[in-house]
Amino acid sequence: MAQTDKQTNRFQEDSMGERLTIGEICTRSVTIAFRRTSLSGAARLMRDNHVGCLVVVEHNDGRQTAVGILTDRDLVTAVVAPELDINRFCVEDVMSTDLVCAREDDSLIDLMRTMRREGVRRIPVVGPQRELLGVVTLDDALDVLAEELCLLVGTVQSGKQRERNTIR
Repeated sequence: MAQTDKQTNRFQEDSMGERLTIGEICTRSVTIAFRRTSLSGAARLMRDNHVGCLVVVEHNDGRQTAVGILTDRDLVTAVVAPELDINRFCVEDVMSTDLVCAREDDSLIDLMRTMRREGVRRIPVVGPQRELLGVVTLDDALDVLAEELCLLVGTVQSGKQRERNTIR
């Protein structure tokens, strides 16, 4: 919810001419898990926090380092669909370790290209030492693009109104 407010404010401040970065649209409050978190515990975290993924972290030198990601789809395809006992597994058994990450200063277009190339919808945002800073999703990108399209539609409508006013 706060993210939507942030996006609305950004557009109201007329910063459209500036380069939009992932750091501006990512969610900073990330629901995390650890390698040894039970899968039922991970599923509860997703449900309780209304998220479709957990970023798996390790603690290194006082910071949380992203080491994997677990999605709701991972749970369904790896455990639920084959009817395995969820209680026999933990996050590290199912998580993706070939983690695709973004940097705060990456652009929205960089994000969309990466998502398409890698076939992912959720990407952790990390700092120089791979410390977790946030997460950005396809939904976040769609929110921004929808707002930009609304601005374009408003421009077309304003032009039509201006033309009607000039003809009178």
